Formats: sequence, C-alpha cells, structure tokens
Amino acid sequence: MQNTPVVVYSKPNCMQCNFTKKFLEDKGIPYQVKDIEQNEQAVNEVKSLGFSSLPVVIAEGIEAFHGFRPDLLNRLA
Repeated sequence: MQNTPVVVYSKPNCMQCNFTKKFLEDKGIPYQVKDIEQNEQAVNEVKSLGFSSLPVVIAEGIEAFHGFRPDLLNRLA
C-alpha cells in the first residue's frame, strides 16, 4: 500500500499550523507543507476546498479539515 503524503496548508506565525506540523513529525508521518504566503496556487487550493482559516490538512482516506485536530491526525498514524 502506497502512502500518499499528507499536505498541510500553512503560513508563518500560525500556532495551530506549527502544532499540526509538530504532531505529524512526532508521529513520524511524512507531510508536505504548502505555504500560502509563498504560493498563490496554494491560496486558491485552500479556497476551492471551502476553507478560510489555517492550517488545512488533506490526506488520503480522511476528509479535509482545518485547525489543529489531534483526533483526526491520529487516524493518519
């Protein structure tokens, strides 16, 4: 079974973004960061998903969500 990377849409100085990334690192879950301040396309992707706050997390097998959600992140471990 191939692991599809988790994508975390983030921005600098975002506490919940940092908590989310640290949680994934602590669990050894590989992820890709898309910084919305560096990447205009990432902004459009977040908007197209229907979110207006960060972080937004997308991953295979779970519905996209926003905010620091250890309950949902644990499903990826």
